[in-house]
Amino acid sequence: MNNTKVIAISGMSGSGKTTQVKQLARLFDCPYLLFDDYSNECTYPCDMAQWLREGTNVSLISSPGFVNALQHLVASSSRPFVFVEEPFGKEREATRTLIDTVILLDTPAEICLSRVIKRHIAHNHANAATSINKYLAQYDSHYREIYISVVNQVRQNADLVVKDVISIADTTQFISACLSNKYSTI
Repeated sequence: MNNTKVIAISGMSGSGKTTQVKQLARLFDCPYLLFDDYSNECTYPCDMAQWLREGTNVSLISSPGFVNALQHLVASSSRPFVFVEEPFGKEREATRTLIDTVILLDTPAEICLSRVIKRHIAHNHANAATSINKYLAQYDSHYREIYISVVNQVRQNADLVVKDVISIADTTQFISACLSNKYSTI
């Protein structure tokens, strides 16, 4: 019987999910999946502002490739954990039953925004100003409220909430200790 536990790292864009997933996977020598690797133009509702007005039902976020990859990875893994970047925790119907533990990186919005801007600059050299202006307009219009709404939903069912703004190494160590405590037989 497979006893692999799926550990979801959640949080708003720029909270450090991807970095944390990779650090934990390296530390525990376990596989990982990144939500963004399976998202495309069909993943999110077409009109995000309307989606916000209608209550941000995260089950409308569609990522069948991610769900299939996660099911396959868990079924074939002999490692104690599979770490996943799942911004929505256990709140999406498609992944709810696949996730054992949700860790919310509850990083302050202004720090997340700063990280997203830096990411746009690093990956969008020629069009960085245009890309940042477009993102900030959407952030002011509705993204910020969407991020807050989603984090509030995830927080309700999170197993661990990391609120402190500490180094990646310290966060990894803290989460590692919590997982080792929770799954002491692993």
